[in-house]
Amino acid sequence: MTGSEGNDLAERLARLEERVARLEGSDRASRAHVVGTQKGTEESEDDPGEVFWALRALKERVGDAVLFTGSVTLPDGEHYEWQQGHTSSELVADDWSQAADALSALAHPVRLMLLREILCGAHGTAELAADERLGTTGQLYHHLRQLVAAGWLRTTARGRYAVPGERVVPILTILAATRR
Repeated sequence: MTGSEGNDLAERLARLEERVARLEGSDRASRAHVVGTQKGTEESEDDPGEVFWALRALKERVGDAVLFTGSVTLPDGEHYEWQQGHTSSELVADDWSQAADALSALAHPVRLMLLREILCGAHGTAELAADERLGTTGQLYHHLRQLVAAGWLRTTARGRYAVPGERVVPILTILAATRR
């Protein structure tokens, strides 16, 4: 190997190492949104100042609170932006049993599939009924009624459904919260 080949190899190796470091850093950043601390534990070595930028801003503005927010463009091109926040004392003091109906409406695989299909652009019952995974027509209407009653869907016209704009980010937030 000549000197120039050795220099070229060293340069290529340095570029590869730099690229791997950037990729590992972006992987760490992509996981950062699930990093947390527990009651008074020390912050991690991964520069939590950057990881918790939203949390820092929330604490500066509101203090002790829970906030979810999102900017979402769906496959059909619809765009939604949403933010909702509550103080933790307000949430803890609430009657949690009142959330049972809304949560139980989501706690069925067919209803979750329905919501996903509607979010992706299938709005008519004919379109939805064509998907065998969603069951018979009677089952389909049963699930649609449950989702409408809980406020996760609304009827836009006869036999047509949509997820209300103010429910898009909350649904995605609930699904994100179930990830491990």
